[in-house]
Amino acid sequence: MRVVHQASPWRSLFTDDGTLKLSALTAPLSHLSTHLSSPFTSLADAHAWQLSLAESLVHYDLPAWRISEVISDHNAMLYRQSIALSLDEMRAQGWGEPPVDYCVLLLGSAARYESLLGPDQDNALIIDDYPDHRHVEIDGYFQALGERFTQRLDEAGIPLCRGHVMARWPMWRKRLSEWRTQLSIWSADRRVKRVQQTNILLDFAPVAGNSALAERLAESIASTLPEASLFMHEMAALLDELPVALDRFGRVTSSPGLAAPHHQAVNLKQQGLLPLISAARLLCVRHRCPEMSTRARLVALDQAGELSTAQSALLVAAFERLQQRLLDQQRYNKARGHAADGWVDVQRLRDDERLLLKFDLQQIKAFVQQARAA
Repeated sequence: MRVVHQASPWRSLFTDDGTLKLSALTAPLSHLSTHLSSPFTSLADAHAWQLSLAESLVHYDLPAWRISEVISDHNAMLYRQSIALSLDEMRAQGWGEPPVDYCVLLLGSAARYESLLGPDQDNALIIDDYPDHRHVEIDGYFQALGERFTQRLDEAGIPLCRGHVMARWPMWRKRLSEWRTQLSIWSADRRVKRVQQTNILLDFAPVAGNSALAERLAESIASTLPEASLFMHEMAALLDELPVALDRFGRVTSSPGLAAPHHQAVNLKQQGLLPLISAARLLCVRHRCPEMSTRARLVALDQAGELSTAQSALLVAAFERLQQRLLDQQRYNKARGHAADGWVDVQRLRDDERLLLKFDLQQIKAFVQQARAA
């Protein structure tokens, strides 16, 4: 039987006569362009094509962290479209234009542009300050907007957050001055719940509206949190709640409390990526580094002298490999009609991949301990 190998777009750049053939680069994406770019494509259809988008990008030999950026960009586009459709609907129903400036924020992995194939919604809303006597009118408008665009995203395939971290709820929809007051309250002591809520807010990126509001919130965070010693101490202590997937003998394993879907399954999101992300976030808040993505934060910590260049490079490589393991597993799951979650089947890894996974988790564990003690 003759084996046919799929040609790489990079190996098709030149024709036999030496002519540069740029169309070879766009060919793997051509079947998606009509569906993703057409104004007649629904949000649900556009989201449904995301797996095909990821598979096409794999054909370009892109690493998972790059693919996650593109997936995140696509999700941000779906956010903007859902917000625009919701505003159009509200205008048609007589709500009029937004009464004051606002900014919708992406939170979590979406804000870090690190989303893979199974994110839910995490978002918030900053409303420009307005007098108290207009609260019912103005907050009612933005409550309606938050309910509409989050519902549209849910129907498109980005599910509602089970923890209610969405702009449809008052906790995550506030005036700028209220967000500043909330930060002062949350950071005033070392209550666990308040630190957890602040951690959610710390990874944010504007996706629609006036981004200047997001910049002003970032300034408030930078001026408030590093000086809140009790809060920062509790933020460090919470790293203990995210154990790395290594047992006391240094073997790769999930915690007993996590319900593994099958034997030798490890939750690399919960016990690999999240400890690394949380430790990098903590140190960047402490040293007022404004970077948002995990890779950028690790590089910034090198430049700030908190990490050596070698340690920063090791952690960046670990982050990239964990993203790759997760994306590979999610693609495998989705192709078989299963959920794209944070679990990875270690039995599917080659011997060298298992050794690298153990090494990467060891680097992350050491980094978490370093951040905890700093």
